[in-house]
Amino acid sequence: MTAWNPENVRQDFVLLQNTDRVYFDNAATSQKPACVLDAEKRFYEKYNANPFRGLYELSEEATECYEDARKTVADFLHASCPEEIVFTRNATESLNLAAYTLSEYLLKPGDEIIVSIMEHHSNILPWQQAAKRYGATVKYLECDMDGTIPAERLESMITDRTKIAAITQISNVLGCRNDLKTFAEICHRHGVILVGDGAQSVPHIAVDVQDLGVDFLSFSGHKMLAPMGIGVLYGKQELLEKMPPFLTGGEMIETVSRYDAVYAELPHKFEAGTVNAGGAVGLAAAIDYLESYGMDTLHAVEQELTAYLFRGMNAIPHVHVLGSQREDNHTGIVSFTVDQVHPHDISEVLSSDGMDIRAGHHCAQPLHDHLGIHSTARASLMFYNTKEEIDRFLESVSNIRRRMGFGNE
Repeated sequence: MTAWNPENVRQDFVLLQNTDRVYFDNAATSQKPACVLDAEKRFYEKYNANPFRGLYELSEEATECYEDARKTVADFLHASCPEEIVFTRNATESLNLAAYTLSEYLLKPGDEIIVSIMEHHSNILPWQQAAKRYGATVKYLECDMDGTIPAERLESMITDRTKIAAITQISNVLGCRNDLKTFAEICHRHGVILVGDGAQSVPHIAVDVQDLGVDFLSFSGHKMLAPMGIGVLYGKQELLEKMPPFLTGGEMIETVSRYDAVYAELPHKFEAGTVNAGGAVGLAAAIDYLESYGMDTLHAVEQELTAYLFRGMNAIPHVHVLGSQREDNHTGIVSFTVDQVHPHDISEVLSSDGMDIRAGHHCAQPLHDHLGIHSTARASLMFYNTKEEIDRFLESVSNIRRRMGFGNE
């Protein structure tokens, strides 16, 4: 295990070394350490051939790199076997895959899908479309104003028509963590499949899918130091076996005749076409980097930074932090409003000071509607951020209303 040294960590990220801007948009996309960039570059320099397609040495080496990356992901998530790991482009594609294929063999008219109100649109729209295709109904599991979803609320919504529940592990707006383990136990007592969104959890906390008991879990590599364009869908093997393919074409088949086809075994039946082998290798390198420090260590660092930011924001007049008022319940995310200042203006002012944040509804409009807020500003942290950056940020936030013409109040 590598000893924690924040100065050494900063040096691993080339972009951070080449800018004096404060990057607080990590919930959207994290920065990439040199080892990840080098791993992807090395793949294309040494092993660039189509995995699975050739019987020659270079193709076999490319296949080995790709499958080694799959095993790295499986070990990271504590999946029961590598075959439970399907590579996709991102969490959005993973959730579309799950929704499309599950609904094809599960749903019939009158069935129900439970979706939490705090979901990213990527875990809402696919279920809306599935419900429309098969005559099912989407029911929304609402949270309290602090983001809490009581377990009994989920259980009370389940009926004998409920087939699927889709719930994020950590909200991309509120930063609060849902108890997916308890939710999975409730769902399974009633024969309901639980699809978890791990886009904001897998990069920040240790995740054991077998302990959680979820049936599916999605995440994106680009939020956890890896390249853009690589994502993962974890699925229990017995369910993946039953599901039809999502995309069809090359490499996801065993045989093809004029009128029929035999599909490849798991996980390849879900990975049609030329795969993103370089991205998978980069993802494996990102996981190795995270594990070199340990997820518990990195989570503790991020929680300390988040608490520091949370306390600073709460001390500024006219600033309101969304969600829980517990500093330990934001997991790197602090979404906020400033009285009489539009979030887009907040972002513009901060950008002029060299601060990069996100403003808008963060692809979570139903949650914002539920909270009675049109849009918010969001600062999101990663372990490579510093308290000095937070101090700069707090100073800028404290001056926003004055700079927008509201005087020194």
